[in-house]
Amino acid sequence: MVPPEMLGFQPYETFQLLIETGGVDRTNTLLIAACDAYTRRGKPTVPEMEQFEVLAARLFPTAGPQARAKGAAILGRAELLSPALERLVVDNIGEDLIPFLEGAAELSDQTMLDIIARYDVPACATLALRGDLSNVVLAKLFQMNSRKVYRALAANGQITPRGAYLSALARSAQMDHLVAEALGRRDDFDAALLAPAFFDLSDAHRVKVIQAFANRTTPPAPISRTIEQLSVASGELTKALMKLFSENRRPEVTRLLAQITGLDEVRCGQIAHDVTGAALFVILRAFGATAYDGLKVLIHATSHDSERSRALADFATLFGAVSSESMAYLMSAWRGEVNLLELSKPQHQPFTQTSKRTAAMSPAHNPVVEQAIEALAKIGVRRAS
Repeated sequence: MVPPEMLGFQPYETFQLLIETGGVDRTNTLLIAACDAYTRRGKPTVPEMEQFEVLAARLFPTAGPQARAKGAAILGRAELLSPALERLVVDNIGEDLIPFLEGAAELSDQTMLDIIARYDVPACATLALRGDLSNVVLAKLFQMNSRKVYRALAANGQITPRGAYLSALARSAQMDHLVAEALGRRDDFDAALLAPAFFDLSDAHRVKVIQAFANRTTPPAPISRTIEQLSVASGELTKALMKLFSENRRPEVTRLLAQITGLDEVRCGQIAHDVTGAALFVILRAFGATAYDGLKVLIHATSHDSERSRALADFATLFGAVSSESMAYLMSAWRGEVNLLELSKPQHQPFTQTSKRTAAMSPAHNPVVEQAIEALAKIGVRRAS
């Protein structure tokens, strides 16, 4: 008589006899049939799972490669797998490993740690996107020296970027623009930490980096001493830049920026040819330019498309929201002179928050900004004619 706990896979003794007396072909058939029966069972009881573990452990090693892969794929769709059964699936599923890791409702830490120990980068990158990662598994994933894994970690909204994880993601963003872009899309990541990757970011994310410096104090910037020592006044600088941009003499802008900022000429060339104006805004504000003078430069330096007024309105607001000191700090970050993680300290966090009760005046509906944009646009039309 079959014991009651064996009823889930009756007749169990017949299975055992067939395994012992049959060949590989019969074992292949039994493996697929057993995996299918277990998957169809729904959520098994603990005795049923233990019973199937013993059966599967006998069948998988003796079956052929194709049958093992097919059986593992079928078993991978089961509602509940023990760590031992997960290991059988991972070890035998072959090319279907990634879909299994993506679709599995649950995975044990041991299974994930075993995969990480193999240094299977595509599989580890898939794991890094899961929402059920424990601190133990996360720590192992962050220890991997893999861009694919870090891109997945950066895109995983279930991972809170703080502490050592924050430091690791910020460092990775400096080396991989895809990590930087993924972090730029997140609302829970301090975009100011993406300053070293500024020139690798999309236009919107560059502005987001600048916005992250609004209403916050920054540590002393090494480049501030250079700015203070310059004899050129802010007004003279903006006039010179406006003249050069209006005459499209961007190579001369490059040389001027190299002289006053200490940045290398390649970087200054990027700033001079950046038609979005974001990088140039940083320079202008760092040297103390006001909204009126700064916008006169930006209107000649930026592209003349339908989005120009919107972008200039954003910059007009930013001239008042970010300090010269904070933009000098951002420039020092470009030069690799500061430890950006200092910004995560409480004293350097943004010190004002927009109240939900008070609707902030949108730049596009700010009458002062609108008048400035209209006046500057007329200047641009006269210059162009």
